[in-house]
Amino acid sequence: MYNHIMNNIDISQIATLPTKYGIFKIQAFKEGDKEHLAIFTNELSEIPIVRIHSECLTGDALGSVKCDCGEQLSFALETIAKEGGLLIYHRQEGRNIGLLNKVNAYALQDTGLDTVAANHQLGFRADERTYEVVEFILHYLNVKKLKLLTNNPAKIESLSDIEIVERLPIQIIPNPYNEEYLKVKKDQLGHLL
Repeated sequence: MYNHIMNNIDISQIATLPTKYGIFKIQAFKEGDKEHLAIFTNELSEIPIVRIHSECLTGDALGSVKCDCGEQLSFALETIAKEGGLLIYHRQEGRNIGLLNKVNAYALQDTGLDTVAANHQLGFRADERTYEVVEFILHYLNVKKLKLLTNNPAKIESLSDIEIVERLPIQIIPNPYNEEYLKVKKDQLGHLL
């Protein structure tokens, strides 16, 4: 499945990344104009904990509480730092509609539309992400089995060539700004919340 992208990926060297969570290794995988990251502990076990984290600039970097992305990223990095594993930072902003369209979707949400309806209003499916590059990265790093840290069934289904031994949930406490968003993720997108 991921073989068609193999020849179109540029791969960086591995570097050390000290963070507030712990010390990791980092490697970049350039696919066209998108640069994905593998952030991992020194030793990957035979069945590592893996988080596929889709880019969310507003939540991850700006601290937005409109979603649960930043909290999920922090939880995943803390868990991986403690228990060992790998986080793939999947550069598909706004469920792969891009930052400009994501901000336009936010503006539509300000008028009362939910996250799915806003994407539809802009001409997109509820979720435009694809995961071929994720499988490529996992194969490249020789991960054949894993414990997947996710609430998203689409991520589970996307890894057809990797054995998922266990799904580990990420439970984030809702706030007044993301309560409805989390309800839509559960009710319309099937997230396991």
